[in-house]
Amino acid sequence: MTQSRNQVIYAASGEAARNKKSIFLAGSISHDDSHNWRNVLTTSLSDLSITIYNPHRPDWDSSWDEDIEYTPFREQVEWELEKQEVADIIVVYFHPATKAPISLLELGLCARVPGKALVVCPPGYWKRGNVQVVCKRFGMQMVESNDELKRVLAVKLGLSASCNVAQD
Repeated sequence: MTQSRNQVIYAASGEAARNKKSIFLAGSISHDDSHNWRNVLTTSLSDLSITIYNPHRPDWDSSWDEDIEYTPFREQVEWELEKQEVADIIVVYFHPATKAPISLLELGLCARVPGKALVVCPPGYWKRGNVQVVCKRFGMQMVESNDELKRVLAVKLGLSASCNVAQD
């Protein structure tokens, strides 16, 4: 088995990036979905020398107050905002089984930075039309699957990659 070349940094780690190129994985989390798009993508990118900022936190507690005064929540959001700023590309994924209001917010934050976002919005996402219009208006590339996503990411990052991505 080949060793992974990518580096994955999870929230709220202070670990330093080892690679020159990086991506942030913004987007939906579907708790009733057996397909974890972040894991599938991270595995498919194991042959690339990139740093992947993954906001997933195994110790996340849904009972946390979503308030600036609640330290664990504030630190999570601040970590995500900081990593989105430093990442070369923000992948924003809209899972059809979710509403994803925070993902829509993240899309809006990076819309005005040319080339920053790469959007995955499969058919079936409830606000797909809005996402399509925003992507077109602000010149953001939108794809419909993980298979397309890996190919486009490799090109945008100027890295070579074999396309061993699991089908959606």
